[in-house]
Amino acid sequence: MLANYRRLFAVPHVLSLLAWSLTARFYTPGLMIAVTFLVVEWTDSYSLAGLVAGSFTLGIALVGPLRGRMADKGGTDRLVLVCGVVFTVGLLALTWLPGSLWWVSIPLALGTGLFGTPANQIVRALWPRLTRGPERQAIYAAEATTQELLFVFCPILTAGAVAFAGARWALVMLAVLGLLGALGFALALRRAGVTGPAPVDPGAAPASAGPRRSLLREPALVVLFAMCLLMVSGIMGVDLVIVAWANELNAPYLVMVLASVWALGSLVGGAIAGGLRGRPRLVRRSFASAAGVAVLLPFTPPLMELSTPLWVTPLLFLSGLAIAPTLAATMGRLGDLAPSDRRAEAFGWMATALGAGGAIAGPLAGGLIDLMGISGGVLGAAVLVTVAALLSPLVPEPPAEAAETAPVEASGIAEAAPPAGAVGMVAPVAESGPAAPEDPAGRGGD
Repeated sequence: MLANYRRLFAVPHVLSLLAWSLTARFYTPGLMIAVTFLVVEWTDSYSLAGLVAGSFTLGIALVGPLRGRMADKGGTDRLVLVCGVVFTVGLLALTWLPGSLWWVSIPLALGTGLFGTPANQIVRALWPRLTRGPERQAIYAAEATTQELLFVFCPILTAGAVAFAGARWALVMLAVLGLLGALGFALALRRAGVTGPAPVDPGAAPASAGPRRSLLREPALVVLFAMCLLMVSGIMGVDLVIVAWANELNAPYLVMVLASVWALGSLVGGAIAGGLRGRPRLVRRSFASAAGVAVLLPFTPPLMELSTPLWVTPLLFLSGLAIAPTLAATMGRLGDLAPSDRRAEAFGWMATALGAGGAIAGPLAGGLIDLMGISGGVLGAAVLVTVAALLSPLVPEPPAEAAETAPVEASGIAEAAPPAGAVGMVAPVAESGPAAPEDPAGRGGD
């Protein structure tokens, strides 16, 4: 199972790009926590805190496709640096605001969000340029898996900073971490030699001189964007259910216990999925995610009054197993189907869909919990993830010849088309061509 990972991390610069891209976006899970505490301190209103936090999310979502087009044209290191510097300045300005001017935080958050880190869409667009076959699926799984660590450790670190130093200093900490991550990621991009324009796959139709066709006119990509929106709405709905359940019991510590168990399941599932042979089955993984959320429903109040929510931790672990593998398969399929010279733009649209899904999750889950209790929130999350799964059969398989002819960056990263079995890049296997000998059916068992 570890063969894919060994070959993957033997490729120069891949580990550095992954690590620094994660560092550049480390602040994102903790940002909403620090902002919420700060605005509540100013206004004593969670509604206004949600409005400011939502302004950050809206700003980030609005510019995803635009920054993707900029990244596809080259200069990704400069783009990362500019966004990092401006975002840091915006967060620091927020910490300097007096409480009497709290309303200024709304446009400030929106403007700052426009410069949120583009590291996720840049690095996801790079993986098809740098990897192929099982390595490509392994890197998407590794990214989806390690990203779970951000959602475990960043909230803990942020909450600790709020408790010991206050919300303002927590935001200062996140601003500094974001700037350091941007600097490191920009340097990693330069060292890897991948700051130039995205190459065009051999045999691809040449770009027309006029305006380019919108990616939203590609049905397969639109389905993937819709799946991302629905899945993230459902996943974040479960997060909010966990918070509400613990809050009803006046036991805040349960949030970290339950959320950590769910994230641990996703970590384990992603690590296993990245080592499987063959092309990932998007449909199978999507329905596994839907089943994992739905199985929680009968064990939540008011349908079942457990003595403690800790009884559902085994189910939460099982529920999380399919989350990272499904997200990895979705990202991998998007990388395969998007035009090679517009992948960053495609992942920008994906970022917009994820942001929209997160914006929908809060009021939807909150309304269902108010109306039907904890079970209502889980029901809504299950429906959203199930609808995403029902869309998955509409996503076509990537053409087999695409991965076989895809260029592999040779700028110090790997030599193109090395012999099969060589350390580093290997010849395409089950993901993008005939099945590998070790896996005659061409299936990864997922």
